[in-house]
Amino acid sequence: MAQHTPAAPRICPACDGFATVAVTLGGRDTRGHLRTITAHCPACQGTGTVSARRNREGARA
Repeated sequence: MAQHTPAAPRICPACDGFATVAVTLGGRDTRGHLRTITAHCPACQGTGTVSARRNREGARA
């Protein structure tokens, strides 16, 4: 019997799958390390994927 492959996750259109980024704060600390913060995509909450929508855009209910 043939094995079914699961559907591939849908990539987030807002971040194109790059859900988390490191942003430099423009300086270094006393040990010489670059100061950074992380920012997550607000559309997918940092996962890089979105769930499939049941209703299509423009479709009538």
